[in-house]
Formats: sequence, structure tokens, C-alpha cells
Amino acid sequence: MTDTLPTPALDLPPGSPMWNPDFLFGAGTSAYQVEGAVSEDGRTPCIWDTFAGRPGAIRDGASAAIACDHYRRWQDDIDLLATLGFDAYRLSFAWSRLLREDGSVNPAGVAFYDRILDRLLAHGIKPFVTLYHWDLPQHLQDRGGWLNRDTAHRLADFADLASRHLGDRVHAWTTLNEPWCSAWLGHGTGLHAPGLAGEAYAVEAMHHLLLGHGLALPALRANGARQVGIVTNVTAISADTQRPADLQAVDLARACYNHWVLDPLFKGHYPEALASLWPAARPPIREGDMALIAAPMDYIGINYYFRANVRSDGEHGFADKGLDRVERTVMGWEVYPAGLRDVLIGFAGRYPNLPPVHITENGMSSDDHVIDGRVDDEQRVRYLQRHLDALGQAIRAGVDVRGYFAWSLMDNFEWTEGYAQRFGLVHVDYDTQARVPKDSALALQALLRRRRELSGARTGASRAARAPA
Repeated sequence: MTDTLPTPALDLPPGSPMWNPDFLFGAGTSAYQVEGAVSEDGRTPCIWDTFAGRPGAIRDGASAAIACDHYRRWQDDIDLLATLGFDAYRLSFAWSRLLREDGSVNPAGVAFYDRILDRLLAHGIKPFVTLYHWDLPQHLQDRGGWLNRDTAHRLADFADLASRHLGDRVHAWTTLNEPWCSAWLGHGTGLHAPGLAGEAYAVEAMHHLLLGHGLALPALRANGARQVGIVTNVTAISADTQRPADLQAVDLARACYNHWVLDPLFKGHYPEALASLWPAARPPIREGDMALIAAPMDYIGINYYFRANVRSDGEHGFADKGLDRVERTVMGWEVYPAGLRDVLIGFAGRYPNLPPVHITENGMSSDDHVIDGRVDDEQRVRYLQRHLDALGQAIRAGVDVRGYFAWSLMDNFEWTEGYAQRFGLVHVDYDTQARVPKDSALALQALLRRRRELSGARTGASRAARAPA
């Protein structure tokens, strides 16, 4: 790895809290996207294994059977994470690798994550562990999946077993990653596993997902977990025009994309606008459910990528019109850094009980190639800089943000896009499994090195000032 500073570099404004070493910089992956080894050492099938077998479900017919081969290359990948200077690593435990179909623990799965956690701690890297990153065991799907209320209780069982066997080394736990995607993309549109399509399915699945979160919280805390939260994806929303119908569309879009998850967590009820958006769908709430869902958390993880510019669909919903002549990623998502600032400030105002925030995903897909041993991803460097600037503005406005995790550590299996989208800071050659840090990774490495040097200089100066004459 070269020490040559890439151009452009990354920087933080003087006095930014992000210079403080207590502010965490990290990168993330998820088990299904990187591990491979989908049928080895006792791992059972999950819904994405099944979904990927459907003709046309995944671009180019790709599968995650090998992915980044992280199951074998985990040690090198963690060493690379350390070399880049990250404080924390966001990973997920594969439910179907840790637990057998009868609910008992799979020793090989425990041993795998044991080794990972030990390696992270040996490097001084804080593990942020997600329990559910979309990879529901297929045997639970066969019993109804998230349309079956019992699955929420099975998540609590998973949380209990995982934290009893591995929790002594986990810095922070996440119950669910992006329940909006699991509910809407998996059950509303059918674009994601398990591939169901219907508004009523989505509303029911969301409730059971959030109930699972509420049941998992006490299970984790009973085993000593001190940092427990949830991760949700959010979207900045703008109106296509100032017509009343389009302004109403903004309210509906915010209810769908953001408040559908956040209102139950911090207000104890679903947003009223959902009844207008989906008049035939009602969540299957039972007595006590909302109190469980709204139990206090230690942090909230926010995943932010883009903005939606919406207008009325002429009926009871909204349509994303998009904007012309704006910067976009290869994924087609608009690059809109100000949206990160705006949603954070908006949430802090809407939810007085909002806990400390971690930005748990932020990143972009670009058309990356290794040329003469280097990956010049200048757009990603600019993307990171502008989002860090926006994050700093939110912090200065009073939002309590404790960390920033880039998505993702390395290129990986990007769900329905297969291997066509590259979000990584590190380039992966899927034929050879060679890893090459991109310029964005080297820029972050240089920024974190400067932060450590400044912190060391301040600590040395403070000690000198306190030393007796």
C-alpha cells in the first residue's frame, strides 16, 4: 500500500468534533454480501439464497455463493481495515450460520465470529454487530417469515444466543438493518427477498420487524449489552412544485420513507399519513406492542444516500419525479449531501427523545477500475468530503452524532444488482479475489492518520502543561 496522498484529499474543518478521537470513523459490510461459503460448516439456506435462484431476480444471474470469499479471507480483510486506520467496523452475524434449524447454536458459526471479534479487538477496532441484515433463514420463511408474528420472537431468541456466546466483545448491537427495505422492497414491491408484492404484506411485515426489535432489546441487555440500537435508511425529500398537491406528496413521502420506522420508535405510533397512503392496509397491532417498539435505545443508526423529488401521483400517493442535470452515481442515485444535514436536523426537531446518532451507511457506487495498481475514484472522494461537511453542519446545529461509517469496506454482492455496482473503498477482483484500496480509502487513511497525530500532539502538550516545573 502506498503512502502517497491521493488528490483530492479529505479534510475536516478546524474545531470539528470529528477531529476528536472519541468520534468513531468506520466502514461496514454485511455477512451475505461478503462471506460466501453459503453451504459450508453448518450454514443453512437463507431467503436470499432462495431468491437468487429465481430466474431474472439478480442481475446477470449472479449469486453470493463466493462473493468476496470473506469466510476464508477474513483475517486479511480485518488487517486491511486496521491498516486503513478505522476505529470501528460494522458487520453482521449470519443468522443461518450461527443457529441451526432447531434453534440450537452452530459451533462452527460461533467459532468463525469468535475469530473475527478477537482479531478486531487485537487491532483496537470496535465491533458494531448487526443481527438482522436481511438474511432470514429459509426455514423461518417457510413458516411465514415476517408475515408470521412468531418470527419476531425468533429474532429475540437469536439476539439472546448471539449475545450470550459473543457479546463480551461487541461494542454495539444493531437489532435490524433498514427495516424499510425488508418490509417494502421485500414485501411491498417484491424486488428483494422474499419477493412478495402487496401493500398489506409490507405493513404487516414492518410491524413484525419492529416488534422483533422491541423483543430483542431486553434480550440483549439481559446479557450485558450496553449499546443497543437499530439502523434505518432515510431519504431527503423535496417537492417538485409548490402546488398544494405536491406539498401533500412530500408529507406522504416522508411518512413512507422516514416516519414509518421512526415514529413508532420515538412516538409510539405509526404516522397517520400511512392510512391515506395505503387505506386498505393496517398494521396487526396487539396490546403492548407499541410500548415494546418504543422502548428507549442507546443510539440510532442512520443510513443516508440520496434525495427523492416528489409530486402527487394524482390519486392518494406520490411519485418520484427526479431532477434533471444533477450529479448522479452509477446506481442512478442523486448526490445530494445537504440532505444528510437536513434530515438529521429535522429528526432532532421532530423527536426530542432522539438518542445519539451514528451515520451507519453513506457511500456511492462508481465505475471503478484498477489501472497500474491504482483505482482513481475521485468522485467518491468528493462525495465523502461533501457529506462529511454536511455532517459537520448538522453537528454544529446541535445534532448529537457520535460516528460515521462509510459503505462499504469493499466491493461486494450488491443484492439484486449482483456484482454490477461497486460501493467499496477497496476494489475486489472477483476472479482473483485481489483487494486494492481505492483513492478514497487512501484519502480516509490519510485523514485518520492526521487526526491521530493531532490528538497525540494535543495530549503531549496537555501533559507538558501539567508537568511540575
